[in-house]
Amino acid sequence: MKKLLLALLSVLTIACQNEKTEKFNLGFETQSDSTALSDGWSKWGNYELEIDSVTHSGEKSGKITSDDKGSTFGSIAYRIPAQYSGKSIQLDGYMKTANVENGFAGLLLRIDGNGSTLAFDNMQDQNISGTNDWQNYSITLDYPEETETIFVAGILTGKGEAWFDDFVVKIDGENIQTLKEVEKEISKAELDQEFDEGSLIEFPELTDKGIDNLELLGRVWGFLKYHHPEIAKGDYNWDYELFRFLPKYIETKNLTERDNLLVDWIDSLGDIEECSTCESTDKDAFLKPDLDWIDNQNEELKNKLLFVYKNRSQGKHFYIGKLSNVGNPEFKNENAYANMPFPDEGFRLLSLYRYWNMINYFFPYKHLMDEDWNHKLSEYIPLFINAEDELDYELAALQLIGDIKDTHANLWGGGDKIDEWKGTNYPPVHLRFIEDQLVVTDYYNEELKKEVGLEIGDIITKINGKAIDELIEEKSKYYPASNEAARLRDMSIDLLRSNSDQVEIEYESGNANVQKKSLRLYPKDSLDIFRWYKKNEGKSFKMLANNLGYLTLQNIKNEDISKIKAEFRDTEGIIVDIRNYPSTFVAYSLGSYFVSSSTPFVKFTESNIDNPGEFRFKSKLEVPSQGDTYKGKLIVLVNEFSQSQAEYTAMALRAGDNTTILGSTTAGADGDISEIKLPGGLKTYISGIGVFYPDGNETQRVGIVPDIEVKPTVEGIRQGKDELLDKAIEIILKTTD
Repeated sequence: MKKLLLALLSVLTIACQNEKTEKFNLGFETQSDSTALSDGWSKWGNYELEIDSVTHSGEKSGKITSDDKGSTFGSIAYRIPAQYSGKSIQLDGYMKTANVENGFAGLLLRIDGNGSTLAFDNMQDQNISGTNDWQNYSITLDYPEETETIFVAGILTGKGEAWFDDFVVKIDGENIQTLKEVEKEISKAELDQEFDEGSLIEFPELTDKGIDNLELLGRVWGFLKYHHPEIAKGDYNWDYELFRFLPKYIETKNLTERDNLLVDWIDSLGDIEECSTCESTDKDAFLKPDLDWIDNQNEELKNKLLFVYKNRSQGKHFYIGKLSNVGNPEFKNENAYANMPFPDEGFRLLSLYRYWNMINYFFPYKHLMDEDWNHKLSEYIPLFINAEDELDYELAALQLIGDIKDTHANLWGGGDKIDEWKGTNYPPVHLRFIEDQLVVTDYYNEELKKEVGLEIGDIITKINGKAIDELIEEKSKYYPASNEAARLRDMSIDLLRSNSDQVEIEYESGNANVQKKSLRLYPKDSLDIFRWYKKNEGKSFKMLANNLGYLTLQNIKNEDISKIKAEFRDTEGIIVDIRNYPSTFVAYSLGSYFVSSSTPFVKFTESNIDNPGEFRFKSKLEVPSQGDTYKGKLIVLVNEFSQSQAEYTAMALRAGDNTTILGSTTAGADGDISEIKLPGGLKTYISGIGVFYPDGNETQRVGIVPDIEVKPTVEGIRQGKDELLDKAIEIILKTTD
């Protein structure tokens, strides 16, 4: 017995040791949540994925099942950070198939870096179909030095089922599970810690001349950051180089001394080799770099800057890259300096320089701003340097962010003073601007309904003695938005906030005269607040009277799509409600049901990090046809709550054969977002790629313009009507009469 126990202990020890070496769950065995995929695995495409007991070994495998039509694809994917060196990479894995037709099944290996796919194979050329028992397959690709991410996956296109198990990734023949991670070489920029505790910069009283000098420095600093090859290598902590340069710069007595100092600074960065791959700006580029300011400098400084531009950094860059498969900018190695909630004068100026240059070179909608971005540096230098406290600094940052006119932009992270400024307590009612009036549209918590003392449809006219229009004018500059509909949407939830537990309001209720009352406020976590609308936990689709189908994207799931198509196939019309944010991406899987042939619906512009400031159009994208097009009328409902993915989905649905967009202007912020970090632990975003209709018409700021404009009315709110839904039903029924 003792020998048996020792033997069992030995086996268990070996098993545990083996488990410890399994850094990646490539056999599907670890599954923390039985309702989800195995740990680390994610879903691509639209087919159904599950963890199955039909295995090659062990107890679990990954399974893909097509929809009834086999119209798109499904993939079960695993992401591995590329922290290993080598020349080649190999993926081995076992696959089993059943009744695969009109497509193929295969392993997939994708290598990403520098914002794009560097190498790819999905075994499509092997055309594996039909029914096959477990077999071992293999893919081998080059492993580029600039690899950042490795994706391994199983894929199924067409109809059928496929199982995957026991994936093994090898680099230069060695199992990645046993490889040691390559220690990342620490850059010179990361080793520079001289100003970690503060910039030690104190500015003299600002004069017009001083502001002009600081404006020029901000331009030169940002230009060198994104163009100079030595900075691109990570050889300079460019934040701290600013602090080293500033003391002498702010003491310069005349323009000649100033410009000579800038020239010497550029020379100190090292020699620049002639660039043989630097291309001129594409004559057909949608946006071109704005270098006019360089031509306005003295001859020596101008020539230095133009020489840097002509021989600028190409390829991998320490401070800027692109996110894989989308192409929006990735602002890398940017320290948010969260340890200093109220940054000193030098760091506050750095914050302005950093943000201004990111927008100047990498914001795809700079041309859509209300004011010339070139004027913003000089305008904001006094606001940032002279900020008296943390709130003053955050308000200056928020106002600057608002000037780019992008609903994706706002202030998060360390912006707690802004939250306090708005008020920590919230009203118990949901408010919207209806017919240009602030209207009660719902209660956050039903149990507070009697206590509130306000009715649905009541109009708030004053808050603490101030008229609503006056409050809007006072606060608007601190609410970043692409258009006024989105700005008022965001302001409506905040206007009644306060640090007190009540506010005094004046309001109109029905036909009664103006009334006054004290409205009690509550901490946010005690109210059922879900962004700007009520959360819907129910089923995403239902049948309405008169044989009409209705679905909301707020809680739609991929597996709902096939059910919706089956249930709504013979309806007179379908109403798709996108007055919300879609819970999953369905632009193609749902959109394909409404087109009789593949139809272009969108095209993008993308920044060129090898020529900062240049944006080019990419190819148009199409909604694919599945060959079984819905025959009835499609009505898509939108309003100011439709933003980003909701707007993109509306564009895809608009490509349908018989689609009508109904409602009001959407938020006007489309395109994948890019994160920006600012000193003080602040965080914001921008729309990172330009989104356009195939004919070149804008969607940013404009939003998705409805074919039929319908807005709710105060009277409709009071009667509990959904006037957009009612109008959609009316249109479909008239069409079918």
